[in-house]
Amino acid sequence: MQFRIIVAGKPALTYAKMAVDDYLKRLTRYGSYELIIVKAGDKEAVSERLLQASGHCYRIALDERGTTPTTRELANTFNSMKMAGEVKTVAFLIGAADGHTQELRSQCQLTLSISSLTLQHEIALIVLLEQLYRVETIHAGSPYHRD
Repeated sequence: MQFRIIVAGKPALTYAKMAVDDYLKRLTRYGSYELIIVKAGDKEAVSERLLQASGHCYRIALDERGTTPTTRELANTFNSMKMAGEVKTVAFLIGAADGHTQELRSQCQLTLSISSLTLQHEIALIVLLEQLYRVETIHAGSPYHRD
């Protein structure tokens, strides 16, 4: 299974860029992870760009209104998807400052919250990448994750 992380706007903060690069490098050991940056702008334009970039993927919107699984539950979800073999590519959609439109959320198969707090998109990206890395280490049997 392949993963696309599609985010509105490039990370501008130095520490965010470093963290994104670090986690993407770590994730390449476990599979295909692609970061796609779309142009930021108003909510409607960004939502359209995110939907277009995610094409026919299994879409997961990151939104504070979404479900909040544990890391282990997320790992089990991805494992089930891999075993079923029906999903080729999963796309995580991270919006800009104004979040996602209702239309975008309705076109996603899952809406996921990584925190009940509102996070800057750069921070949300880092947290998502760390959780994806953690999920991969769980699947690999690495001691990185501790329940």
